[in-house]
Amino acid sequence: MDKRESKVKTNPVGINSWVFVLVLCGSLGLAPFFPEPHIWGKIKWVAGGANGMKVMDWGDMIFHGFPWVLLIRLIVIKLKSPTSEV
Repeated sequence: MDKRESKVKTNPVGINSWVFVLVLCGSLGLAPFFPEPHIWGKIKWVAGGANGMKVMDWGDMIFHGFPWVLLIRLIVIKLKSPTSEV
């Protein structure tokens, strides 16, 4: 068996791709950008007690926060296995 065949191939586009996750964080994770990133406003709202938040607001926070969860996940995977090809 050739060495090249024994290596596990990683998908260049997907949730394990650094480029894909960083693009998601920069676009979906921060949009809309003005007057402040949307996720930042939601985090401040929750930190202030989440008074008046409705189901749609919680869903919005999950939607805009998911790219950041993926980024944290990739960082943890990289720190746990530094020889990994992630």
